[in-house]
Amino acid sequence: MNSGLYDALIAEQLLIPHVEVPNFEQKQSDQSIIIKPEEIPYISYCYEWCFSQLKDAALLTLSIQKLALAHNMSLKDASAFNIQFYDGKPVFIDTLSFEDFSPGPWVAYKQFCQHFLAPLTLIAYKDRRLSKYSTNHIDGLPLDLTSKLLPWRSYFNLGILFHIHMHARYQAKHNDDSKRNTTSRNLTINKEKMIAMISQIESTIKNLKWKSEKTEWRDYYSNTNYQTDAMDQKKLLVETYLKTIQPSPLLTLDLGANNGEFSHLAAKFSGYVVSQDIDESAVEANYTHCKDSGTTNVLPLIQDLTNPTPP
Repeated sequence: MNSGLYDALIAEQLLIPHVEVPNFEQKQSDQSIIIKPEEIPYISYCYEWCFSQLKDAALLTLSIQKLALAHNMSLKDASAFNIQFYDGKPVFIDTLSFEDFSPGPWVAYKQFCQHFLAPLTLIAYKDRRLSKYSTNHIDGLPLDLTSKLLPWRSYFNLGILFHIHMHARYQAKHNDDSKRNTTSRNLTINKEKMIAMISQIESTIKNLKWKSEKTEWRDYYSNTNYQTDAMDQKKLLVETYLKTIQPSPLLTLDLGANNGEFSHLAAKFSGYVVSQDIDESAVEANYTHCKDSGTTNVLPLIQDLTNPTPP
C-alpha cells in the first residue's frame, strides 16, 4: 500500500477497490488487516469468455504488470481466475498478488502464457473450440500441447515463436524443477528488460485476430422470418412483462441470448444482466456491442446449457 501502486491501480480502474474492516479480535501485536472488496455482481470464468474478452483480460494483466514495475513492484500471480468483468470491462480482483520487484525472471511469466497467450493463439490460428481445453487444465493450457497444435505458420510470428514454441522447448529441456530453478536464478533480467518483454507480448496479443463467422445464432434476428412489426410486438411484450416485475431485479439471466438483443432490453429494467449463449460468434458480437455502446450492466458469456461449465 505504501508503494502508491494501489492508488494508481484504482485511479486507472484496473483493480477492484476495497475498504478495511475492523478486526475486533486482533491482538495488539498483530499487524494484519481485513479488507472487504467491492462486490462483483456475477462471477464468470475464463473458459466462458469470448475471444475479445480473453484478449482484453490478457492486456489488462500486462498493463497491471507495467504499472507495478513503475512502482518497484511485480505481479507474482497472472492467473486468468484473478480477473472478473465489472462495469463492462475486465478488472483485477486479487489485491495480494503483488511483491517487491527484484531483478530476475518474471515469476508469473509461465502462468500468463498458459492462461492467456496459449488459448488466444489457438483460437486465432486454429479453432475457437480449442479454448475449452482450459476446463481440464485449471492452471492454463500446457505450452508443449499448444506448440504441437499450432500450425507451422505460427513460427513466423516472433512473439509466438519466443513465448510459445521456444518457451515450450525450454520447459522440456529443463523439466527437472531443481534444474529449472537453478537456471532461473542465474538469469539476470532488470526492470528495463522486463518492460521490453512485456511490451513484446502486449504487441503480439494486440495483433492476434479471430474472424468471427456468420452463424445462425449470431445473425438470428436478421435472418429469421420476423417482420418489423412482429419484432416490435415481441419487444413490446417483453418490455411490458419486465415493467411488471417490482422491485426491479438485481440480476437477470438471459439463457440462449443469441446476440443479446433482448438482454440489452432487459438491462433497462434490471441491475445486471448475464447474457449466455452457446455460439461463440454470437457472444463475440454481443460483447463488441456492449463495448461500442458503453453498456456496463450486460455480461455476455459462452454457455452450453447441456454441458455447463464447472464452478
